[in-house]
Amino acid sequence: MTIRRAVPDITVADPAASSDFYQLLGFREEMNLGWAVNLVSPSNPTAQIILITKDAAADVNPDLSVEVEDVDAVYETVRAAGAEIVHAITDEEWGVRRFFVRDPNGKVVNVVSHR
Repeated sequence: MTIRRAVPDITVADPAASSDFYQLLGFREEMNLGWAVNLVSPSNPTAQIILITKDAAADVNPDLSVEVEDVDAVYETVRAAGAEIVHAITDEEWGVRRFFVRDPNGKVVNVVSHR
């Protein structure tokens, strides 16, 4: 399995104000869905954060997003291991295929690949 990046997902009340704050630290907005904002370091595109108010397509907000090469293979691996799937595998309108799984500490991980 190939991991492309791991990004913290931060639940916020005001994504615009939070985005403005993180831009003071040098991040720039890469994607803004209104309820989710992806911020990236211009000099290091693997340094990213995601600000989320309420995930528009799931009942729970993730704590971490992990982009993988083959989301279906990872889904089968974690399911076979008995991990709790929190959000079934779906194709989202903003161009990703993803699912959520709960880690042993209760954290929700968004496992995602871009289509």
